[in-house]
Amino acid sequence: MNNIQFITHKTDVYSYMDSARMALEGGCKWIQLRMKEASNDEIIAVAEQMEPLCRKHKATFIIDDHVELVKRIHADGVHLGQHDMSVDEARRILGDDYIIGGTANTFEEVEQHWRMGCNYVGCGPFRFTTTKKKLAPILGIAGYENIIDCMKNKNIRIPVIAIGGIRYDDILPLIQTGISGIALSGSVLNAENPVEEMKRVMAIDIV
Repeated sequence: MNNIQFITHKTDVYSYMDSARMALEGGCKWIQLRMKEASNDEIIAVAEQMEPLCRKHKATFIIDDHVELVKRIHADGVHLGQHDMSVDEARRILGDDYIIGGTANTFEEVEQHWRMGCNYVGCGPFRFTTTKKKLAPILGIAGYENIIDCMKNKNIRIPVIAIGGIRYDDILPLIQTGISGIALSGSVLNAENPVEEMKRVMAIDIV
């Protein structure tokens, strides 16, 4: 499991491909293609360019939501939101060789994903973020500490990736809660130099 994940985002300046390319050039080894409002044809067109770029950089390539496109675009797996296909159904379609991640906001949701056989959980949001609509309740540091404590008490072991409005200065305090890693998007793309910002993130010593 990669400790630093990047979620593609389109801005007034950068395309989805631009965002992935800059993250990869900055050393990121995990790209999630997230195109919420796009059609399947639009997603496939971008994925056909992004997948070989991820292979070139030896990075994991995940698609958001679209289980039916995973094999077609040669992705390594899928990330499922709270209102997407169930993990059980996605596993039945994809088999055991593909990565399946799930979104959670509470310990109970983390536990459910663990029982269903998720490979990791994207847990958040850490703080308010404009990259996602219908935001779940904000967790903050205390929220992650509570979730990790509950996991320890029930001996639940699954990688938890913090997500949602995370900035550079948040990373070490978040890692100290016991989570496995973090996912970034806006903080990288809004930086003056996104490639250098990703390099700065990747240089953090995350055990």
